[in-house]
Formats: sequence, structure tokens, C-alpha cells
Amino acid sequence: MVRGKTEIRRIENTARRLVTFTKRRNCLLKKAYELSVLCDAEVALIVFSSRGKLFEFSSSSAERTIERYKLQTGNGNGAKGIEKNVQHRRTEATDTANKIKTLESHYRKLLGEGLEGCSHDELLSLETQIVRSLQNIRGRKQSMSEEQIVQLNDKVRVLLEENVSLHQESHCRAEAQLQLRAGRDVDPTKNVEVETELELGRPGTREAK
Repeated sequence: MVRGKTEIRRIENTARRLVTFTKRRNCLLKKAYELSVLCDAEVALIVFSSRGKLFEFSSSSAERTIERYKLQTGNGNGAKGIEKNVQHRRTEATDTANKIKTLESHYRKLLGEGLEGCSHDELLSLETQIVRSLQNIRGRKQSMSEEQIVQLNDKVRVLLEENVSLHQESHCRAEAQLQLRAGRDVDPTKNVEVETELELGRPGTREAK
């Protein structure tokens, strides 16, 4: 049976359209991979679905391939593309330098330097920024002080508990030493004097000695 030629137009059925997209996308990605391997070609493939989901394949780096493409297609001429890219980089460098210069000037003004050319509104704006910064700094300082106080109180509590524990241990040791000394002072082998009565001479007579 010979398959009929598929008409190339938008598939109206949503389910069929999604199935067709999945099949043909996978086939396209496979062909791109085969082309890069078999022919040693630099290939970058980017596909967005109708729902905005990205699918991509790159034999090396998609970003590098895109940059290479931009250089090669600048006004249809590679040299002009390179020149355009260089000019773009120079413009970016100039803009960055101007931004840095502006930030440095603003920083000096915040330090109270270079205020000669400032208008009244600019000085008022600087004053507002400095006041707001001082409020933030003081708030942060107060917060840190409170945290340090809490930490110090915790340390004091721990030290007091350790001190009480050490005092109790010292008291127990002292009592144990006293009991040990008291036990050593009693000598069970020592003679004990006992009063006795001894009778001498004839019976009926008693001489105490």
C-alpha cells in the first residue's frame, strides 16, 4: 500500500498536532546529531514548541555557534560583521566607563567632595540619601548591639551555672577529705586504759593499788 503524500499545513486537531510535533522533533534532533558526527560539522538546533517550551541540540556550544553566526551574517559580509561586533563592544565599553565615572562622582559627593557644581535640589537629594543611610546604619548597629547583649547574657548564665557546679564539687571534696582524716585519727590497735581493782594479801583484807 502506497502512503499518500502528507499535506504541509497546520494540523487543527490538538492531540494529533502534539504527537506529530514530538515525532518530528525527535527526528530533527537525531538528524542534527548525525550531521555533526558524520560530517564533523558545527551544528546548533533550537526549537520552541507552540507552548513556548525550548528544545535544543548543539555539537559544541549553542552560544558560541550563535556568536559565530552573527559574525558571519553581519550585513551579508563576514568582515563587516566583525567590524560591527567590534564597534558594539566599543560602545559597551564606553557606556560602562561612563557609568563608572558617574558612580565615582556620586560617591565623592556623598563624602562631601565636589559639591561646587551641585544645584539646591541635588544637595537636598544627597542630604536625604545620607540621612536614610544613617538611619539604616543606626538601625543595624542597634540590632547588632541587642544581639551581642543577648549572647553576653547567655555566656554569663553559663558561667554562673559552671561556677555553682564547681562550688558544689569543691564542697563535696572538702567534706570527703574531712571524713577521711577523721577515720585516720581513730587507731583500733591503740591500748585503752581500763580501771581494775586488784586484791593483795590475806583474804578479808584489801589493799588497793
